[in-house]
Amino acid sequence: MNPIAQELNQTIKGSNPHIFEMLSDMGKALFFPKGILSQSAEAKLKADKINATIGIAKEGNAVLSLPSITRYITGIDPDDYLSYAPSFGIAELRNKWKTDLYKKNPSLKNKKVSLPVVTSGITHGVSILSDMWIDTNDVIVMPDMMWGNYNMTFCVRNSGRIVHYKTFDDGLTHFNVDSFEHVIRQQAKENDKIVVVLNFPHNPSGYTLSEREADRVAHILIDIAHQGTHVVAACDDAYFGLFFEAETSKESIFSKLCGADERLVAIKLDGATKEDYVWGFRTGFITYGVSGDDDTLLEALEKKTAGCIRGNISNSSHLSQTILLKSMADENYDAYKQEKFELLKRRALKMKSVLKNPKFKDAFDVYPFNSGYFMCIRLKDVNAEDLRVHLLENYGTGLISIGDKNIRVAFSCLEENDVETLFDIVLNGINDLRKG
Repeated sequence: MNPIAQELNQTIKGSNPHIFEMLSDMGKALFFPKGILSQSAEAKLKADKINATIGIAKEGNAVLSLPSITRYITGIDPDDYLSYAPSFGIAELRNKWKTDLYKKNPSLKNKKVSLPVVTSGITHGVSILSDMWIDTNDVIVMPDMMWGNYNMTFCVRNSGRIVHYKTFDDGLTHFNVDSFEHVIRQQAKENDKIVVVLNFPHNPSGYTLSEREADRVAHILIDIAHQGTHVVAACDDAYFGLFFEAETSKESIFSKLCGADERLVAIKLDGATKEDYVWGFRTGFITYGVSGDDDTLLEALEKKTAGCIRGNISNSSHLSQTILLKSMADENYDAYKQEKFELLKRRALKMKSVLKNPKFKDAFDVYPFNSGYFMCIRLKDVNAEDLRVHLLENYGTGLISIGDKNIRVAFSCLEENDVETLFDIVLNGINDLRKG
């Protein structure tokens, strides 16, 4: 094993040996290399005469650039987007995102978290989670309704094993905390370590826990950690902030888990993708919360994370990070975000209003939703894929089928005046299939 990795591992063991035990084999072996990167960093600080260290081209004192590129980007110096960003991400952006984490999650006050490391979107953050914390046959506890790409990342790439709990109660009124608890406690009996992914607002259902549900979920995970099971709790907060109802918990469950037990590591995966409506920027963050007050432990995890990035994509887009940082510094930033939030909220509430119509009751049930981009319906007596294809081919309407019975609707991309039309089309399509 590389001596730098050994040194990081000793730091982690010295601070909290349980965190070291939870790391995957790859996680234990990861390190951030010194070599060229560290030598270039030293030269940047001290080489005031000639600096011939870094692999970019320069012209005079500026980065070499093509006018056919730079003419499309105004207001930003080419040096601030054409050169490589650090594997950790731009320092100013990392600090700004951390500051805002505490504003968005007041319960984090007086709790210590790592400096966020920039990822190339939240999917990349999920991949880092898998590389660093999941070994072959490790158990990942997930709801039976889940984002399909988790299977690709956890199982196909890292040979983990997903164990499901039932997402909602039989009456489709609330999150099934009882099923969650049963599966978590059973897996805790059978395994020394479990990984749990908490995705709220939830994809595909658009559900976020109430404060009471969030408290209970956190208590369950903290309790099994107290009892001796290692818990990797990953909070996939891709749709964070899009909470449309008063009783919905407005903070990440990361806040409740951060630092709660020495056998529990809380990992927050979030980003600008949905929070700032910049899907193509591919700018996400991964942040750690652990028990203890040791900065060196958090720094070691940051370095292993940056090493994972260095050995994979090298670094995330410099341009995206720079634009995001400038956006967050805009005096109207919060007002702009609130305006778009209200737009999505109106669409979600319009959907709830339309679906109260009793004409839909015999055709499908509605899963509870209160946040995010999506909602789902459960079909009574027709096949979801058959309906999807029928609507696409005969009504020019596109939806997503999930399994045999579920249809996902993205209200995020629907105009309010299209909502009723959409569900009338769905009802017509169901009646068509019923007639054969």
